[in-house]
Amino acid sequence: MRASEIALIVLATLAVVAAAKLAEAFLVPVVVGILISYTLRPLVTGLERLHVHRAVGAAVVLVALTGALTGIVYTLRDEASEVIADLPQTARKLRAAASATTRGPDSPVAQMREAAAEIEQVAADAAGKKPAQEAAPPPVAGEAQTFIGKQTAQILGVLTQLGMAGLLAYFVLAAGDTFRRKVVHLAGRSLAKRRDAVELLNEIDAQVSRYMGILLVTNVLIGLATWLILAALGLEGAPIWGVVAGILHIIPYAGTAVTAAVVAVVSFLQTNSLGDAAIAASAVTFAAVVIGMGLATWLQGRASQMNAVAVFIAVIFFGWLWGGWGLLLGTPLLAVLKAIADRVDDMHAITELLGGGATKAKEEPPKDKDEAASVQDKATQTKAADEARLKPT
Repeated sequence: MRASEIALIVLATLAVVAAAKLAEAFLVPVVVGILISYTLRPLVTGLERLHVHRAVGAAVVLVALTGALTGIVYTLRDEASEVIADLPQTARKLRAAASATTRGPDSPVAQMREAAAEIEQVAADAAGKKPAQEAAPPPVAGEAQTFIGKQTAQILGVLTQLGMAGLLAYFVLAAGDTFRRKVVHLAGRSLAKRRDAVELLNEIDAQVSRYMGILLVTNVLIGLATWLILAALGLEGAPIWGVVAGILHIIPYAGTAVTAAVVAVVSFLQTNSLGDAAIAASAVTFAAVVIGMGLATWLQGRASQMNAVAVFIAVIFFGWLWGGWGLLLGTPLLAVLKAIADRVDDMHAITELLGGGATKAKEEPPKDKDEAASVQDKATQTKAADEARLKPT
């Protein structure tokens, strides 16, 4: 590859990244809607087999999902209110616990402050100036109002994006194979090319749908496991922290670490025991590892595993690109990219980089005439079915 081609690829990549950064408000709802449609497609397809029209089935599934989420929020509203109401007391407890190790003339923090004051005094004496006076802190009420205003705007923005993503998911689910047939027709007039395009799209759809389904199942199981563990340990607000654990587990590695840290803090504040806090955090982490790594790996299979380094880099990149949404969407987008790269010969290098193990070998051509004839007979038998499926509707 020549230097000019490499430079062109680098410039094109930078342009795509810059466009994705600027178009966050547009791309995030689109990506979320498409991923939701992949997750719910098996349910809509199952209803279609029961002679339910896809548009009706998509509406039923989305309404049921919205109702289930609303029911969960409504059920947990009292515990969530208690957690929010206890935030000031929690902050005071944390401040008291932290001050126990920072107050006093012999504490490390006090010694550091004294050393900093001495250095500032020496620098001021050398310059012939008085030490700078600390600026008065801004009013607390103004900071609180600004914070509440920003958080309210962010919540409204997230709800708006989720609404647009839900509408897009409905249209994608209701459309069914319409868009796929259009893509197949763009592959060319040759029946062989169209058949290859159909197989490629079917395999990609199956792998992405399987990944999203496994992600949903594992996160729900982790949330339930966290709920049961914290309830068994006698901690208050166990359902809330179970929901938080299920959501945060979408973020690889960091989500589990944040959940363990939060559980440790909550346990320490409620029991005043470092041992109980360590037990709670260890139990939650163990459940996340067993379900998130053991069960998910067994369900996905060796071929769909991804390189841990690539996943971590993708999470960091998408977190920088789209903030909180990027942290949640980084791994699913990487799974989509790997599903496409696994079945496109020109993207074999990406498959090697993203693969978690040895990549699957390509199919070898028939070695003898009998095997070639068998393959030809099989292709002839499926030709009529392919022609019927590829006809425009």
